[in-house]
Amino acid sequence: MPLRRAYLDHNATSALRPAAREAMLAALTQTGNASSVHREGRAARAKLEAAREAVAHFVKTQPKNVYFTSGATEAANLVLTPELELDGNKTPFDVLLISAGEHACILQGHRFPAAKVEKLPLTQQGMLDLDALDAALARHAGARVLLALQAANNETGVLQQVAEAAGRVHAVGGALVCDAVQAAGKSACDFAVLGADVLVLSAHKIGGPQGVGALCFARDRHHIGSIIVRGGGQERGLRAGTENVAAIAGFAASVAGVTEAGPHEIERLAGLRDRLECDVLAIAPDAVFFGAATQRLPNTTNFAVPGLSAEVLLMALDLEGVAVSSGSACSSGKVKRSHVLEAMNVPSALADGAIRVSFGWSSEEDDVDMFRTAFSKAVETIRAKRVKPAA
Repeated sequence: MPLRRAYLDHNATSALRPAAREAMLAALTQTGNASSVHREGRAARAKLEAAREAVAHFVKTQPKNVYFTSGATEAANLVLTPELELDGNKTPFDVLLISAGEHACILQGHRFPAAKVEKLPLTQQGMLDLDALDAALARHAGARVLLALQAANNETGVLQQVAEAAGRVHAVGGALVCDAVQAAGKSACDFAVLGADVLVLSAHKIGGPQGVGALCFARDRHHIGSIIVRGGGQERGLRAGTENVAAIAGFAASVAGVTEAGPHEIERLAGLRDRLECDVLAIAPDAVFFGAATQRLPNTTNFAVPGLSAEVLLMALDLEGVAVSSGSACSSGKVKRSHVLEAMNVPSALADGAIRVSFGWSSEEDDVDMFRTAFSKAVETIRAKRVKPAA
């Protein structure tokens, strides 16, 4: 068992940044409830509001439009309801449109009746089919439509045409909720660029702690008629419960880290990914990369080698000290077929072999070296076992 490991599953969760850890420890040493009016409470409130300002600046909105949640899953469950009010419009949404490649927190986390939800197809490159979107908008003419569309796919890294889709939805009086979890820190994901009405973020994908996220609105006049977590009215009535100030402080520190790294980090991550893909092709020339013909996140590659099982390959790499993902692990930790690749019409025999490699802020060139060595050994060993000796 190797002493050093190469962690290449940052799309699942990224390593905690030192600055985020320090911010959390500093907050944990202070006593105070952010809802209390005494000095300790005001100190906690100051940390909370400073973090809100940091996230608001990151997505280009006002601090009062940012609400902290336990993560992106809760944020999605909260906002995807017919009773979402935007720009003062109290008319309930009639229809929810969802792209077929969305994360489970979108596909399963909405609060629309099943009969009011329509799943839209992807192209073979993993992008929302905009012609299908136009057709759906035409079918629902006169209805109030909400579209849920991620900025970047968590499995393939494919970037969606969010601004284009938003323009089409807005033209018929609808709105767009964007899951920007994977795009944060790796692609432009603010309101000015995406044109969305609502953004969902998660701290642990950018080097912050697990268990904290944000629901962000582009404009001031918004409300959710049916909230989920009820209680003391924290987060201006949309999300009750004493705020996790330490985690929120860590979230703000991770946002600062992403901002400071800037475009240079995107270039660095793309270099690591491109080098790894070249190594894969040198070892397995028949490897197929999914979504590679369109724009992807700089840190993500998803590929399969015909004839190789993802489950066997993942275990072989893990034994060699390399952590990657199938990109579709279920809650039980088992590998199941990817709904994203299915929506891209990837043959099941090939999709069953798909693995995802994703880099992050702590990734280094040595990680690529370890992957190359481990992947070469795994492919050679697996293929050797399949070759039967001559009779």
